[in-house]
Amino acid sequence: MISQEPNIRIGIIDHVQRIAAEFHGRFAIGNIEAEGEFAAFVDGGAIAVKSSNGTELASGMEILCLHGDQSTFTIQDVAIGIGFHWERKERQTFRGDLVFKLRDDGSMAVMNMISIEEYLVSVISSEMSAEAPLELLKAHAITSRSWLTAMLEREQRNVGVPSRRTIEREGELIRWYDREDHDLFDVCADDHCQRYQGITKIVSRAAIEAVAATRGMFLVYDGRVCDARFSKACGGLTERFENCWEDVSVPYLQSVSDSSQPHHPISDEQQAEEWIVSHHQAYCNTTDGNVLRQVLPSFDRETTDFFRWKVEYHREELEELIRLKSGIDFGTLLNLSPVQRGPSGRIVKLKIEGTKKTLVVGKELEIRRWLSTSHLYSSAFVVKADRDVQNVPTKFTLHGAGWGHGVGLCQIGAAMMAGSGKKADEIVKHYFTGVEIKRLYQ
Repeated sequence: MISQEPNIRIGIIDHVQRIAAEFHGRFAIGNIEAEGEFAAFVDGGAIAVKSSNGTELASGMEILCLHGDQSTFTIQDVAIGIGFHWERKERQTFRGDLVFKLRDDGSMAVMNMISIEEYLVSVISSEMSAEAPLELLKAHAITSRSWLTAMLEREQRNVGVPSRRTIEREGELIRWYDREDHDLFDVCADDHCQRYQGITKIVSRAAIEAVAATRGMFLVYDGRVCDARFSKACGGLTERFENCWEDVSVPYLQSVSDSSQPHHPISDEQQAEEWIVSHHQAYCNTTDGNVLRQVLPSFDRETTDFFRWKVEYHREELEELIRLKSGIDFGTLLNLSPVQRGPSGRIVKLKIEGTKKTLVVGKELEIRRWLSTSHLYSSAFVVKADRDVQNVPTKFTLHGAGWGHGVGLCQIGAAMMAGSGKKADEIVKHYFTGVEIKRLYQ
């Protein structure tokens, strides 16, 4: 296992031709010291970095900008929430080194190189409000540190997610997404990996204190650092790893009740409907505005119906949406039918029946992508169809539960646990079955 703090590369912006940015304080680019506004862009098969007055600071296939003491840099128009309903662009500021690398397709990757503990301060501040309870921030720091390190160790062992993440067979398309989609950097800065928004969101010392208090602390199971996943709100029951990613059962990523009281796992459609249309007691079942302001970053507070939600589509609207998102013309949409659900009620495989084509699609994120202009909150939903006299649907209503994949730590549930006096170790051990907490470096 890991024994010292590593440095990592984070992809801030990728597959671009040009960025506008600014150095605050001195940065060394080769033998040149630079500060102030600059632009980096692809020019003639190389990357060029020029100051605001047009002076060329560097040119090459890969450019490293080394930060000086207390120096930071700002990048304009950084996309966050890519593909989700809160997508937008922000001006973000970062510590550490700045790296530009030319891709084979002639575009550019923009990366930040920084230590893992500094990275975590930003992650905790970006994922959670700085006003969140300290024990929640500590639990999140342990979780985030474990997830990232498990991924790095997996790469060192050359044991990653199989390269084929799309499985196509007669009448079925199964697809999942994971961090290994990245090649030039360890993690991206967005929800695909973990939110990382530099020092832009660090507005109090709480995140700094939480990371410092848990420095080098990891979730460990059977002698290995845990691949510790998390999502915004599980909806009352967490999901199993294999129902969202590769078909491997992970002992510490099983389904648990997001409550002090047990809830039995969902095992059939009747139970799914009873579960999803009701409001069972759960840690993440809260509408307490004061609590949510303490927990959620400002743009996440725009989403208020995360525990139980409803989406309605006219049939023609949903037909066109599925055609655009899948590239498949199903004809007149006749039925949306769950084929397989996980214990949280999340649909793992969904049958889409039309007059031109019938197909089973999975896993949960692909289902969410096909049935929304961005992503559905989750794949834990039941479908109700209004039909005309010829039994052809006129409207589909999706009644849903939760926000995100639901595997591992439930962020809002963990926040409520912390608010009720639970300590960080109690919180993580509630969501991750049978784990230990170990300090692996000082």
